[in-house]
Amino acid sequence: MTSPDVTGPDISTAVSALLDRWADGIRRRDLDQIAAQFTEDALFQGFDPEPAFGRAAVVAYYGKQPPGLTVEHTVLHARELAPGVAVGYAAVTFHRPDQPVRVYLTVVAVEADGVWLLRHYHVSRRS
Repeated sequence: MTSPDVTGPDISTAVSALLDRWADGIRRRDLDQIAAQFTEDALFQGFDPEPAFGRAAVVAYYGKQPPGLTVEHTVLHARELAPGVAVGYAAVTFHRPDQPVRVYLTVVAVEADGVWLLRHYHVSRRS
């Protein structure tokens, strides 16, 4: 049996493009655009103590972030786990008005109708 664990530029490009759309929404403070990058039932773990679920939770989380927030990301690794399902690992820097916050971001993305969306989002601080 062949493993569905596939890596390659196509998956990295897809995950990077998805994170580009997410980052653009953050830069423009467009909460609807940010939320649109997530599935309706997405698991979201930012820096709040408890995970949250769904697009409304994503809107609430980013709505309380400071104006002027921007984000840079570099996809360090991405692989397709099954057709239309990918995991990505990225180095991310949130540029806040007061200080940068550096994290690692792990995502699970799913493809529906040719569009990749975040189904699982989890950050952890890095030094």
